[in-house]
Amino acid sequence: MAFLADALSRVKPSATIAVSQKARELKAKGRDVIGLGAGEPDFDTPDNIKEAAIDAIRRGETKYTPVSGIPELRKAISEKFRRENGLDYAPEQVIVGTGGKQILFNALMATLNSGDEVIIPAPYWVSYPEMVAICGGTSVYAETQLENGFKLTAEALEAAITPKTKWLIFNSPSNPSGAAYSEDELRAITDVLLRHPHVWILTDDMYEHLTYGDFVFKTPAQVEPRLYDRTLTMNGVSKAYAMTGWRIGYAGGPIEIIKAMDMIQGQQTSGTNSIAQWAALEALTGPQDFIQRNKSIFEGRRDLVVSMLNQASGISCPTPEGAFYVYPSCAGLIGKTAPSGKTIETDEDFVTELLETEGVAVVHGSAFGLGPNFRISYATSEALLEEACKRIQRFCAACV
Repeated sequence: MAFLADALSRVKPSATIAVSQKARELKAKGRDVIGLGAGEPDFDTPDNIKEAAIDAIRRGETKYTPVSGIPELRKAISEKFRRENGLDYAPEQVIVGTGGKQILFNALMATLNSGDEVIIPAPYWVSYPEMVAICGGTSVYAETQLENGFKLTAEALEAAITPKTKWLIFNSPSNPSGAAYSEDELRAITDVLLRHPHVWILTDDMYEHLTYGDFVFKTPAQVEPRLYDRTLTMNGVSKAYAMTGWRIGYAGGPIEIIKAMDMIQGQQTSGTNSIAQWAALEALTGPQDFIQRNKSIFEGRRDLVVSMLNQASGISCPTPEGAFYVYPSCAGLIGKTAPSGKTIETDEDFVTELLETEGVAVVHGSAFGLGPNFRISYATSEALLEEACKRIQRFCAACV
């Protein structure tokens, strides 16, 4: 009898973590490697947030907290939803978890039975289908197209819905593509969901504050209030506040699912790190001016990377509306011979040869469910991005 659970046979390791680890290993061996795999801002956590954490330690805020979060933070999240998203979630409709991952995992664990289906637009964040698999559900992929900016269409969503569908996981702005949905584009999606009252929507709004130009962020329940009773709105402080390591995610939703998630979390990790919660409180209620400053820097990086990649032979890179990723196609390189002499047959071959030849670490698109593409995170310095793009241009030019 096998010792490990059968569920593990359905789960793959995280490709994004694997790429970052491979880059670290090559650097440790003395290779000149530029790692563009990690989805993590290179900015430091703002000082006022760090000071709030230090003050909390000095006050002795080091004990267990309520499972769903300290009352002060839940109240601040409730006010954030009302102020920024027009969503009326009472504090008891809010839960705080150890990062967005725990929020998503708890929601799926609390709701999925064997045979339940979860619609996931592709390309998708690598963890979505693995979480669904661990929780006993079945992922149903709705493919998007480069030509329309990798956005889910109403027609593709309608085609994916069956009587077994329980959730749509909806991520805007998107990891990995950076695609963000306008109010009209969201309306087309929500109109479909209104016709299928058995389908709930789990929104991943983690990149809410990282949109560019004149783009205005909206979340689905904000656009269509009739979906309020079957929407779980997830967010966190990781990206916009440069607090990835603090591990704070949160969600607002109907009280029945929040209570179910609280029960699961109570038997899993209990309350989230107390000091990180006090830091998150300061993040949500303190000065917000640095967000716009950081956005401007990210937007400049995006424009640099898109421009340089579109000058690379065989690469086509759309301009995303948000997040800090680009998701270019490498279809023009498929079938060509890399400098090593190996034929590039897949996007995974492309990223492997790019790393070995030029020392640039990116993630292959097939890991996100749609290729031949690759993902670049531009959450690093402009100097490194420029050098990395020069290397990509050189590699592509050398493929024949």
